Amino acid sequence: MAAKRDYYEVLGVDRSAGERDIARAYRQIAIKYHPDSNPGDEDATARFKEGAEAYEVLSDSEKRAKYDRFGHSAFEGASHYSNPEDIFEVFGDLFGGGGIFGDMFGGGRRSRRVRQGADIKCEVILDLEEAAAGITQTVQFNRSEVCKTCDGSGSRPGSKPKECARCGGQGQVIQRAGILRVQTTCPSCHGAGAVITDPCANCRGRGNISKKVTLDVVIPPGVDDGMRVRVTGEGEPSIDGGPPGDCYCFIRVNEHVLFRREGKHLIVEAPITYTQAVLGATIETPTLNGPVELIVPAGTESGHVFQMRGLGIADPHGGPPGDLLVRTTIEIPKKVSDSHEAVLRELAEQEQANVTPHRKSFLDAVKGYFSHSESES
Repeated sequence: MAAKRDYYEVLGVDRSAGERDIARAYRQIAIKYHPDSNPGDEDATARFKEGAEAYEVLSDSEKRAKYDRFGHSAFEGASHYSNPEDIFEVFGDLFGGGGIFGDMFGGGRRSRRVRQGADIKCEVILDLEEAAAGITQTVQFNRSEVCKTCDGSGSRPGSKPKECARCGGQGQVIQRAGILRVQTTCPSCHGAGAVITDPCANCRGRGNISKKVTLDVVIPPGVDDGMRVRVTGEGEPSIDGGPPGDCYCFIRVNEHVLFRREGKHLIVEAPITYTQAVLGATIETPTLNGPVELIVPAGTESGHVFQMRGLGIADPHGGPPGDLLVRTTIEIPKKVSDSHEAVLRELAEQEQANVTPHRKSFLDAVKGYFSHSESES
């Protein structure tokens, strides 16, 4: 295969194929051309490497975008796979479990892989001001820690776990199906390679105990409800010597009495009087950093939105901050003083507005209103 084939052609997928379709196509090629299934077949080995190279590019969104734009020239000089063992190493998790072809075919690397510890979740409840400005929040959660009595072995001091008879200490067993040899976690020792016959009294054979942990978490400015903050390495310890998991702090932001949030923008209602709307005014509007003055031009209508740039929420991804959107609402008083009523009636006469007259009773008001209307007609 002297000339490089199009990667989509190699995997047999359309250029619009999704991640699952690409992964599925690569699995089929890997099984078909795997060296264990085609011993001594150099062409099969070459196509096996070709499929891995195509999958490496098309399964990565950034590499795929470069390939779609520039083709193979986007990766000139890049090193590719010269040995199937390199592929075993890179794509070890595609089929789940251990090495891709150690799991699928029993070939490649047979050593048991260490696993990362489980992740931990906790909740952080913030006020809007705290979410906007950022804060260092103290959280508490339970986490497993190594049992000091048995040093994490799970066995009573002075005794040791015994090698698992079912897997011979490998932690995995192999099941055969035709030419395929599927390697799975041993059901007897659950991948540990050993079984505890004399468990530690303190941890009851688990090798760890639950302990309450207090942790200070830095919450960046601009986090929103439903976001999460990852604290690397603060999760559960690995059961077989691998790295610990992570702690994920899920953010919940309380509703605010004044502001409503939409992304990085804030919305606030600003009530103004009829005279302020007609004549114009300078009013104070609240922001997260205190009140600021807002000029309301004469003739402002109810529902008009003023945009105050940069007075919203910080962008947690590093972009420009949001805006404060001030929505005006004209307040209509339910009761007015006699002097105010007189002024308003004088204004109504100047506008030739037909308003309801002032009467002692509602029926008198209705009667007078319609009598006035009939006389005009």
